[in-house]
Amino acid sequence: MRVSFYYLFVLLILTGSTMAQEQVHPQSTQYEWPTDPAVKEKLENWRDQKFGMIIHWGLYAVPGMIESWALCSEDWVSRDTNSNYCDFKNWYWGLKKDFNPVQFNPDQWAQAAKDAGMRYLVFTTKHHDGFCMFDTKETDFKITNGPFAGNAKANVAKYVFEAFRKQGLMIGAYYSKPDWHSPYYWWPMYATPDRNNNYDIRKHPWRWNRFKEYTYNQISELMHDYGSMDILWLDGGWVRPLETVTDEVRAWGAAIPAWSQDIDMPKIAEMARKAQPGLLIVDRTVHGPYENYQTPEQRVPDKQLEHPWESCITLGDNWGYVPTDKLKTPSKVIHQLIEVVAKGGSLLLGVGPKPDGTLDAPVVERLAAIGNWLKANGAAIYNTRPIQGYQSGKVYFTQSKNTRSVYALALLDENSPVPATIEWDINVPPKGSKIKLLSTGANVKYVINGEKVKVNIPAAVQKMKGVPALTFEFIVAAD
Repeated sequence: MRVSFYYLFVLLILTGSTMAQEQVHPQSTQYEWPTDPAVKEKLENWRDQKFGMIIHWGLYAVPGMIESWALCSEDWVSRDTNSNYCDFKNWYWGLKKDFNPVQFNPDQWAQAAKDAGMRYLVFTTKHHDGFCMFDTKETDFKITNGPFAGNAKANVAKYVFEAFRKQGLMIGAYYSKPDWHSPYYWWPMYATPDRNNNYDIRKHPWRWNRFKEYTYNQISELMHDYGSMDILWLDGGWVRPLETVTDEVRAWGAAIPAWSQDIDMPKIAEMARKAQPGLLIVDRTVHGPYENYQTPEQRVPDKQLEHPWESCITLGDNWGYVPTDKLKTPSKVIHQLIEVVAKGGSLLLGVGPKPDGTLDAPVVERLAAIGNWLKANGAAIYNTRPIQGYQSGKVYFTQSKNTRSVYALALLDENSPVPATIEWDINVPPKGSKIKLLSTGANVKYVINGEKVKVNIPAAVQKMKGVPALTFEFIVAAD
């Protein structure tokens, strides 16, 4: 079939919905705290940051479609009923001839993240489709082997990491453990019925060992050749030792093979931490020593959690660039950030650059608006820890890690005026306390009736438009 036909049906079918699987990365109560002092120190530092950016960028940006998953032959993936799967795969792999991001501008991305108040980055060096956004020696299926090869910044990951380091953000490398382009994962001899490797590893151990070597070598490249790294963020949780498959994993609804897709994480972790001491490893959903924090996807946990975690949530409906995407408002993102932090987590916000290598203007504008709120209210977000009474209606609470300050963050309706009063019925300030409105620095009047606090909002603040949340600070009594 002609490329134009595929391009048309991809836009019509695959951009109509996110096609996300809600239970792929649920929150779990299982967690193992690290014991390595350097990892523990890095983890505490990461828990102070609270807000990060995850960037999905690859071949899928060219047609503006869902990342990688259109290649997967599972019943939740939609393709045209008259299409030929082999033709589709060849068309998708062939997008490497069209991916030429001549306006690639990592400094714009990093500045947008900085302006948004973000404190850490996770960049997709390779998604499930196997296309590498770094100059790996393990495959020719990479950004440095195509029309962009002659560009001074062809080794994309290198320049992304450098740009974000200059802005002072922690640096994380996303890496997909499955690789649907690799003949050692999807052997061309067989069909590809689902996300898993498509041959019995027990019968073909040599082939799987080659895949393990391929994976180890690529992660080694990222850990040794791309500067200081804080996080190794491993996706594709179905690639795991068979003994770690639990009822939680089975609840995903995905096929589970009878063999173990073990890639020897202890060996990978030892190498990676020798190169990057204190490295945080996020082997998503594989609970144990290599899941240093957990990553519920496209959702916020129902309750406060004590162990480290982040909600990874898209700014729009999709992880990568989709031209028809519906972006969340800054107010929506700020509300999610407040809820996440009050429950003890961090928010990793997903954006997708355009195929030319720039961020779309509406994305940049929304990020800047989020940052404007954080400039005035960030003390209630950064360097905080959860407090036992974390919610009273639409008011959430955090507490400073380093001082006796408690913060009350009141979510406001997006299209409604600022109310004359804000109330809550937990975390009552000690007698004689002063309550400060964080955005202005001025003390506000309040009354306490039993366990209920009623704060009077200054008239000038009530006249403000589009205020997503008001933040109040008070000091708790010393122990």
